[in-house]
Amino acid sequence: MSLAVAAPARHPLAGRVGLVAAVVVVLGEMIWLVAGLPGAALVSDLGAMAVSSWAAVLCVGAARRHPHALRRFWSLLAATMILAALGRTVWTIERLGGIGLPHTPLVGGLFTAGIVTGTAALLCSRAGPRSLIGQARTLLDGVIVGLALIPIGWLLVFRDVADADLADPLRTFGLLYPMFDLMQLTILVAVAGPGRPMWRSLTVIGAGLAIRAGADTVYVSLVAHGSYAPGHPVDVCWPLSYLLVGLATRYPPPACGDGEEDVESPLPPWWRVALPYLPVGGAIVAVMLSRRPTGQTPHLVFVGMMALLGVLALRQGLAANENLRLVGRLRRLAYSDQLTGLPNRLTFIRRLRRALRAGGPVAVVLLDLDGFKQVNDRFGHAAGDRLLSTTAERMRDAVGPDGMIARLGGDEFAVLVAGDRPVSPERLAVRLLAALEPLPGEEDLGVHPSASIGIAEYGPQHTSHTDLLRDADIAMYAAKASGKSAYRTCTAELRESAVGRAELIADLRRAVDEGQLLMEFQPIVDLATGTVRSAEALVRWRHPRLGVLTPARFLPLAEETGLILGIDRWVIHEACRAAATWREHAPEVTVAVNIAAAHLCRPDLIATVTGAMGAAGLPPRALTLELTESALIEGSEAVLDRLAQLRDLGVRIAIDDFGTGYSSLSYLHRIPATELKIDRSFVSRLDAGDARAYATVEMVNRLAGAFDLAVVAEGVETGAQHAAVTAIGCRQGQGWRYGRPTALSDLLPTLVPVDAAR
Repeated sequence: MSLAVAAPARHPLAGRVGLVAAVVVVLGEMIWLVAGLPGAALVSDLGAMAVSSWAAVLCVGAARRHPHALRRFWSLLAATMILAALGRTVWTIERLGGIGLPHTPLVGGLFTAGIVTGTAALLCSRAGPRSLIGQARTLLDGVIVGLALIPIGWLLVFRDVADADLADPLRTFGLLYPMFDLMQLTILVAVAGPGRPMWRSLTVIGAGLAIRAGADTVYVSLVAHGSYAPGHPVDVCWPLSYLLVGLATRYPPPACGDGEEDVESPLPPWWRVALPYLPVGGAIVAVMLSRRPTGQTPHLVFVGMMALLGVLALRQGLAANENLRLVGRLRRLAYSDQLTGLPNRLTFIRRLRRALRAGGPVAVVLLDLDGFKQVNDRFGHAAGDRLLSTTAERMRDAVGPDGMIARLGGDEFAVLVAGDRPVSPERLAVRLLAALEPLPGEEDLGVHPSASIGIAEYGPQHTSHTDLLRDADIAMYAAKASGKSAYRTCTAELRESAVGRAELIADLRRAVDEGQLLMEFQPIVDLATGTVRSAEALVRWRHPRLGVLTPARFLPLAEETGLILGIDRWVIHEACRAAATWREHAPEVTVAVNIAAAHLCRPDLIATVTGAMGAAGLPPRALTLELTESALIEGSEAVLDRLAQLRDLGVRIAIDDFGTGYSSLSYLHRIPATELKIDRSFVSRLDAGDARAYATVEMVNRLAGAFDLAVVAEGVETGAQHAAVTAIGCRQGQGWRYGRPTALSDLLPTLVPVDAAR
């Protein structure tokens, strides 16, 4: 492309001079012919020869400086212009030799050769079809339009011309030039293509073709009626069309990327598909109107229509062949995976249903790659696609003829084992796991995931293929839960557990809307005074069938399914309303609420908290948000910013279950916490006189003092534990020793000092 732009700049003056000279020749010829000055015929011939020769030189130069893909296009156009110049030269010589209108074989052959090379140039353009079938189809479209013009032209031009005037074959052939022009114009419109930026050179050449088609139509009409004489004003149209071809060489080639050939071609508009067939309707009407009173059809019209029918039949044959190829391609697209070449989900389901109808043993081996998402995140999707392709190839080799392996989607594959099987599904699973073992060097690259495999065999408990796939999926997730890189076979126990889990998730989706959640509060006491200073809000689920469920039964499911966000919002609002009620009895009481890790990543966390406090009339200092260590450590800078904003508002931040996660001094500097809650696992060992547990609690207490953080000892259940945490110096305690989780109405009477020594 750079050559195409730079080459004209080497001789800008010569290029402009040549263009100006060509324009002057065309304008001069126009004035001469319109004015009817002497020697108009010779001026017309010389003008056409000069401009066509100039255009041929420019096309040769364009072929030399344009990219290789366009070299043939410009070379063929150069040949077309050379043939036009030679044809006009021979025409002039024969006319000066005494032939009035020299429609001789030599002249006809040169002009016909020019039509062939011009048509070939259009088919070889950058926007033209790449395949031979596509080029043949485009050529036939042009021929159809051209042949359809014969009866129309006869009706409009030749109807009153005597048969004797058309008896000369060469003379008759010369009358067909408008048909060839329209054929080329149709091909140009077709190769320009929909959805692409129009190349200016093709636009200019198309304008030249349109001018030439109009000129040839006028010429044919004048010749047919015997009123044409060389030097007629219409003669200026031919050098004008050559001038436009020369002008087209000045435009740069169309811009295209390296991968343009791989881009899916846009669908053509309806008019492009119907273009070659629209004139056929006009041709049919013209044939009916051109019939003579005797009922005969003119010979030229009859021959043209027979040729048109033959070309239409050939064109439809190409269309039928193309449709068959497209059907085959659509079948491949519909039934195979484009990335791996394996059968896809649709094919697998069809084969599975066929195997079930045939009877006999049927089993499904479902495989899901472990850690594939990390490969995509770390190395990109291109590396992930390559991994899927190589993994699919290794699995195909491992399965061999003992089953049909398919890619169901993403990183999920399945093997169908049906009929007489020499290898059991379990044995196939072992072979698949062995095939996915990393080869030497792959382990270090970190791009080779393991796999979890689930097996299900069709039995009386299944009613359809969906039940079988569901059981294989259940077994596959059981394999993941058991440590991955393993296989499990679906059992009645696994199925019952999975079904119960799915039903529980479905019930949980309705729990908030139907008011099935309830709140209980566990008091947090001041160990020095025994006063209840705070309470932790704990959510419960009053299940209509299973009774009251503790958080351990449903919160993990809520976190997996994203339902935790709605539950969190409900808990925050309910806890704030409860705290506002408590503060009417004890103005200094606060409430603590657990926040899920998923909620920390939500940009609306601050709006949720402030909205709940505002609706309840609760001051920010009366609310404590409890967050686990792991959620805080894995949080992004945006999470820490949100917590800092809440802390600036006055909301307190507590690190829950401290000591069980990734306890580190460094992150205590970054997290805007106000208190630490020592995990119950350390407090519970204080009963047994565990020196390490005692030292751990004491160390955490001192650490909190150094960071000016309050300390809450969780899980205090006995007097010995109470005495130990009090002796260590913990300021607050929480546990059954001070009160079990209870309803709000039962908690209100405890908002008075209690005997801390009991």
